Amino acid sequence: MNAIPTSRTGQAISTAKLLIDGEFTESRTTEWRDIVNPATQEVLARVPFATKEEVDAAIRCAHAAFDTWKKTPVGARVRIMLKYQALIREHMPRIAKTLSAEQGKTVPDAEGDIFRGLEVVEHACSIGTLQQGEFAENVAGSVDTYTLRQPIGVCAGITPFNFPAMIPLWMFPMAIVCGNTFVLKPSEQDPLSTMQLVELAIEAGVPKGVLNVVHGGKEVVDALCTHELVKAISFVGSTAVGTHVYNLGSQHGKRVQSMMGAKNHAVVLPDANREQTLNALAGAGFGAAGQRCMATSVVVLVGASKDWLPELVEKAKTLKVNAGHEPKTDVGPVVSRTAKERILGLIEAGVKEGATLALDGRDVKVPGYEGGNFVGPTIFSDVTTEMEIYTTEIFGPVLCVMTVPTLDNAIALVNSNPMGNGVGLFTQSGAAARKFQSEIDIGQVGINIPIPVPVPYFSFTGSRGSKLGDLGPYGKQVVQFYTQTKTVTARWFEDGTTAGPVNTTIRLG
Repeated sequence: MNAIPTSRTGQAISTAKLLIDGEFTESRTTEWRDIVNPATQEVLARVPFATKEEVDAAIRCAHAAFDTWKKTPVGARVRIMLKYQALIREHMPRIAKTLSAEQGKTVPDAEGDIFRGLEVVEHACSIGTLQQGEFAENVAGSVDTYTLRQPIGVCAGITPFNFPAMIPLWMFPMAIVCGNTFVLKPSEQDPLSTMQLVELAIEAGVPKGVLNVVHGGKEVVDALCTHELVKAISFVGSTAVGTHVYNLGSQHGKRVQSMMGAKNHAVVLPDANREQTLNALAGAGFGAAGQRCMATSVVVLVGASKDWLPELVEKAKTLKVNAGHEPKTDVGPVVSRTAKERILGLIEAGVKEGATLALDGRDVKVPGYEGGNFVGPTIFSDVTTEMEIYTTEIFGPVLCVMTVPTLDNAIALVNSNPMGNGVGLFTQSGAAARKFQSEIDIGQVGINIPIPVPVPYFSFTGSRGSKLGDLGPYGKQVVQFYTQTKTVTARWFEDGTTAGPVNTTIRLG
């Protein structure tokens, strides 16, 4: 038997549990990964890579639970979600503290992570109207036609490290409230806050088997994508993994929505509000250490706004780099040593390719956290579209600055990038804004807003190279994703009426 791992203080290290058929259980696996605080390198807990048998058991339990759960009245499902949102609000400070410790983002940013997921849970409480079908009376002689939106079965979710609260809450509440059952695979890098949210879901009344959790890497992902009982898969993460999930799941007959990488631009016109724009760019580029799929990673200065670069650099210099739980921190550590090494390698590539390093964050020092995975705000100017720092999603606090003479040039630049997640325009011209939103080929557009993620009443609409699948992960579109439409055409006869042979061909025209 393996010895129980202990921390440097001699205390036993806790383990992330699996959730199978309503029970939180220890995995029988022999493969484990440390969950590490990115600011201190302290091992917070260990996460198992679930066995093939455990993944199969989670899916089969979800399949067994579906037969009862799909028949549960909508009102009963809604009441669970109402209780769930109240529990999330109550426990938000505790979960945010855990999230900050395992992921690295600041506590206020962690609370924002949870809150944006909470908004989706609140929206799920409206499923009574969201899941309504359609009805047409007397489409032919005494014939009515109507549609039913019915759940599809076992659904699976694969979530990334950068939003361990928001992204899981995008997925399983909406899937469950539609009448499906769910198997969640959180990121193996920071699953502790996700598990706290799962525990609250069980406390809120989600029945056993309706929500299940397995941990792991590629083998677990592949098992979810290929299992015959899984009907739909929702994924958020990198382009490479997202493409693999989409292709493998689709080949095995699953519905798949895959939200992937990005290279988000912010276009700045000279008439924009200078101070507000600079603040927005700094926050969108360096907040969460740049580890957001909707982070602004490219600033396009149009015409005379090219003169704003020194002020942008000075604004970035004022941001405080520190551990996420420390007061007044603006930029926390990146999630892992591997992530830091990758970011530093891309910064070095930018220098070698001839970009001007206007602000170098590679040697940032954080007293008391010398072992942390810190990268300070970094700004490149004189960037071209051929450079690796432009073609690659850096996923760190690195901002590329480009200049173009006109708005038309800026639109052409953005549209030529293969990614299509988000874009922002900063201007005080309504005409320019209207032209931009009409001609830009990006799924989510912000006008004087750098990170245009919509509220849950609307759908997340990333496009082109940032998305595979045609339906977004929340809003009205996700109800379509998690349900199937059944059309019923019906004719009824009055009691006592003597009818002859029924003509099964209904003439509608």
